[in-house]
Amino acid sequence: MEKAEKAEKAVNQGERPEVRDADDGVWSGDWVAERLGVELVGDEGLTGLLGLALRRNPKRAHLLVSNVLGKHVPQSPSVVYGYGWELGRRVRELLGEKEARRAVVLGYAETATGLGHCVADGLGVAPYLHSTRRPVAGLDPAGGFEESHSHATSHLLLPEDPALLAGDGPLVLVDDEFSTGNTVLNTVRDLQGRYPRGRYVVVALVDMRSAADASRLADFAEEIGARVDLVTAARGTVRLPEGVLEKGQELVARYEAEGAAVGESSSGAPSGPVAQFPAPLKGTSQPRPQGARGTARTAPTGPHPDEDRTAPHVTRVDLHWPVGLPDGGRHGFTPAQRARLEAALPAMAARIAEALPHHARRVHILGFEELMYAPLRLARELERDTGLEVRYSTTTRSPVLAVDDPGYAIRTRLAFPAHDDPADGPGERYAYNVAGAGFDAVVVVVDSAADTPALHAPDGLPARLAAHTPEVLLAVVPSYAPERPRMLPEPLRGPDFSSYAPEEVGWLLQDLSDVTLEAPTEEREEAIQSGGAHYAESLPVEYQPSEQYQELFHAALADSAARIAQAVGVVTETVLAERSPRPVLVSLARAGTPVGILMRRWAQHRHGLDLPHYAVSIVRGRGIDANALRWLAEHHDPRDVVFVDGWTGKGAITRELAQALEEFEKSDGITGFSPEIAVLADPGSCVRTYGTREDFLIPSACLNSTVSGLISRTVLRADLVGPHDFHGAKFYRELAATDVSVAFLDAVSARFPEVADAAGAQAKELLAADRSPTWEGWAAVERISEEYGIHDVNLVKPGVGETTRVMLRRVPWKVLARAGAGSDLDHVRLLAEQRGVPVEEVDRLPYTCVGLIHPKYTRGATGADGKAVTL
Repeated sequence: MEKAEKAEKAVNQGERPEVRDADDGVWSGDWVAERLGVELVGDEGLTGLLGLALRRNPKRAHLLVSNVLGKHVPQSPSVVYGYGWELGRRVRELLGEKEARRAVVLGYAETATGLGHCVADGLGVAPYLHSTRRPVAGLDPAGGFEESHSHATSHLLLPEDPALLAGDGPLVLVDDEFSTGNTVLNTVRDLQGRYPRGRYVVVALVDMRSAADASRLADFAEEIGARVDLVTAARGTVRLPEGVLEKGQELVARYEAEGAAVGESSSGAPSGPVAQFPAPLKGTSQPRPQGARGTARTAPTGPHPDEDRTAPHVTRVDLHWPVGLPDGGRHGFTPAQRARLEAALPAMAARIAEALPHHARRVHILGFEELMYAPLRLARELERDTGLEVRYSTTTRSPVLAVDDPGYAIRTRLAFPAHDDPADGPGERYAYNVAGAGFDAVVVVVDSAADTPALHAPDGLPARLAAHTPEVLLAVVPSYAPERPRMLPEPLRGPDFSSYAPEEVGWLLQDLSDVTLEAPTEEREEAIQSGGAHYAESLPVEYQPSEQYQELFHAALADSAARIAQAVGVVTETVLAERSPRPVLVSLARAGTPVGILMRRWAQHRHGLDLPHYAVSIVRGRGIDANALRWLAEHHDPRDVVFVDGWTGKGAITRELAQALEEFEKSDGITGFSPEIAVLADPGSCVRTYGTREDFLIPSACLNSTVSGLISRTVLRADLVGPHDFHGAKFYRELAATDVSVAFLDAVSARFPEVADAAGAQAKELLAADRSPTWEGWAAVERISEEYGIHDVNLVKPGVGETTRVMLRRVPWKVLARAGAGSDLDHVRLLAEQRGVPVEEVDRLPYTCVGLIHPKYTRGATGADGKAVTL
């Protein structure tokens, strides 16, 4: 009780709770340091915060074991909470009151979920979210990233409110240790692309980076144009001798083998009764289990040898958890929800106290993997309101070697099967330093998703604990389920939305026709390149073609209609032969939609098939519309879906689709969608299914909405598109007088009879040929980007179609044209003349032309007349 009172007083006075170095001068990192030559150097008291252990990990053998995190080492909950709260208070001082109110706190799974909560509490006014490895069907990830050194790497961000991360206020990133900075860099890189902001604060218990890693973070901050501050409780570094990874792996293997050879039971534990002994006063000194000093130590996993306890008695405690209150920050946790929890804590802790046996004096509250905060707050309340000696830690999926030595941080290990049906499949889970610690009772706190038959099995966690404590109690917190998505609407169809006939295409979009989204080209370019906005958050002003340009379009259509018709036939016959006899065509709006309609018309003309066709949105950097995928999966077999686009440039959308479908499969568990796109033209050699690999003028690329059913580009903006909405687009009804959408389709379709035989023969040849993508287009783009000093492949747009888009929608710098290119470039030359853009002829260009977006993104990139200027 004295320790809890001191820790509580320290928190109330804005001080950090005290944690002394180990008893008897033994540091819980001595064992590893002596055998591997690992050194921990830094601030005074660093060894009081950290111990060392070894683990089976191919990336990093040693493990920094925190004594104040509440994960591997049982600790006073007031100490654990106090460290996080104090870090949060320092962040608030750093940001100031105004910026603190705009901040969002983000914690890392699994070890820092509770710490992040405590930091948010200390900050006081910020909402909180932590990453998770538990996907939720129907909930789109707002981001994700990898943790390079971890045993389990994939993190999902699943806020119930997508606007939580969409603001531009400071983002506070919380992890238990800051070792290389890789995790933070991965997070910032992902989120900055989705939700740009100008300030980040990194918070950790310890900063253990090398000098090189420290400078790398500073360089990265300069690169993205954001301020990055660092707040930690202590600083230091780990000095690793040459070959430490291999030596550590050998040591782990040898001690595990020795542990099995010193008379352990079949469970891998020393036989005989387990000693009961008092808990240490401070977190670094661990209890001394019975057994040979310095041997591998896995705690007995079956019943006590003198007892028959295959079905141990577990006392359930009904917490009366507040209805609708989230169990933690997996989907977001607001200050108002924190206030609700604060009000309910005394009564919930009292229910635990009432359920404890009368003789209990030393009680352990054991949380569950990512569920750290709720058990911590319950433990702290129990510690404050009773005379009990309370300790707190949580289970983990991290495998660590246990060694019975006071100079080693992990003294005992309880292993048991995962019990929450994890997305990555079954596996072992662990509770460290709990076995043999002499607790009179252990209160296991899990969420309802983990209260499964596997938890209560003979080899489950309560059964493992029953061999080491007289009483096991179970408190279950209801798993918070975000609001389920409402029923998605039926597709939009013409003539209410688009100038296409209703049977030609169904648009899986929402109508934003009444919203003003257009912005001047130069303003959009500046915002996009500066990171201030994403290109899908606004629309360019629709280009109104001159009479001369319209004449070029009609001339190009007359010249190329047969060539386009044959390419339509080739790609459609390939799809029918190779993908599905009755495919569901899903075009990527909007460039893919005219091609999807033409493919549907070909299948009807040649085979009498009436194929379903839909148009969906895909956005570079943000993926495909997941709600559209859900609608498709509800109405069709995903295996029949064939995604259709107009052409490939460098293959960015091809890659985007593959990544988006992979993320969708992980988040929703819906399989079957193929990432292979069917395109009319593949000059970049990015796909296997195509009509041609020539880079020629497809007239539908010459115009914007007036050749695409009068539909705009798709829009994805958080204030317009909610978590259960389709992406949006506009229907430009007012441009009906200049609409040539149906005329384009009819002109191409009219040529089907004359090219049918040639298309069929060419499709057969392609089906027998090696069509593997070479990605030569991507390589060419990278080379051009460097040769012209652009250093950004997103500003290089290869091919006739992409170059046309640059001229119509972006701020062009110059056009590279293949020497000798003919009439396919007439419309590009006219646009270049109108906008004052130089056309430079280049030998050995793999494309007919390449458009270069101006690499200087301020409005100074164009002159006062709106024309391009040279660098």
